[in-house]
Amino acid sequence: MEKNQTTVFQVGKTYTNDQIRFSLGVENLGGIRPSVDEKKNLRYVAIMTSAEESEKRFYENPYLDRIENDILIYTAQGRSGDQEITGRNKRLLEQYQIPIPFYGFANIGKQTYRFLGLLELLRHFQELQIDKQKTTRKVWVFEFRIHQEPNVVPINLASEITADFWRKSHEQQSLVEEEREIVEDTEETKIFTPSLVEVEDLRARLLQIPPYNFEHLVKEVMKANEFRDVSVTAASGDGGIDINAYVKDSNDFFAGTHVQVQVKRWRHSVGRVEINNFRGALSITAKGIFITTGFFTRAALVEARHDYKPSITLIDGTKLSSIVIRSKINPQSFSQ
Repeated sequence: MEKNQTTVFQVGKTYTNDQIRFSLGVENLGGIRPSVDEKKNLRYVAIMTSAEESEKRFYENPYLDRIENDILIYTAQGRSGDQEITGRNKRLLEQYQIPIPFYGFANIGKQTYRFLGLLELLRHFQELQIDKQKTTRKVWVFEFRIHQEPNVVPINLASEITADFWRKSHEQQSLVEEEREIVEDTEETKIFTPSLVEVEDLRARLLQIPPYNFEHLVKEVMKANEFRDVSVTAASGDGGIDINAYVKDSNDFFAGTHVQVQVKRWRHSVGRVEINNFRGALSITAKGIFITTGFFTRAALVEARHDYKPSITLIDGTKLSSIVIRSKINPQSFSQ
């Protein structure tokens, strides 16, 4: 084995650009580096992110990559103008159908990268960003789950490891799809249900609101929807409760019910752990509502409806966006 090659990648360990290049058979430059066989089929993809670079000036790096817990939010390739799903960007979509190993690396400077783990493509979507000319443009954003286990990834076993978590993820997704509520197609819902385009556009704007301001937006939404005495807790030391409220007296069945809310302005999915922790923070007399701009995993859905624990109401990003639109709340006033 040559000096600039390795047979394994270890999570948290640093590697030179040449080690990555020669070990995986990828190109020397670029954020998306595919390795293909003689038939141009993908073998691996090395994804290089600048999410952890805090000192690099914006005009040098217009990509708004970030890591939230175990999720990498990654802007597609193309530094100027509107991005398209073509070329290397398009090749990332192949992991939806085939468990191709995607290696995640964070640039720490001087042609050196820290291995994040194998990446699983969860979804992709469009949003507005600013390019290096400080011009607004449409970009494509890919959302990856970072798999840090196994901690050591032998290159010759990467396909097998990826196939394992890929299969489990697809099985879970099938269960989630089965759990989705079917909205009755009545004339009333046709009138008051916003289009998917409207909903996704608003959800993208909600994600740009600072977290504490976002809690105040949710407060106004609740005030517009049968809640009274709605208050946002302190920015720190809230114990996991972001909002306290009471059901209005006009509701004959639940009048005066104390409601406590946790709000997560997240892109990625909320899991079972977050639901369980929230339930533990609730007042003994309160009903819990968990609101997120993201989604809920199958495990979170099951935990929220546990047979022997207090039920938690879940509102995901799609449902929240629809409620905001119907409530005629302007998110722009909460953006600063």
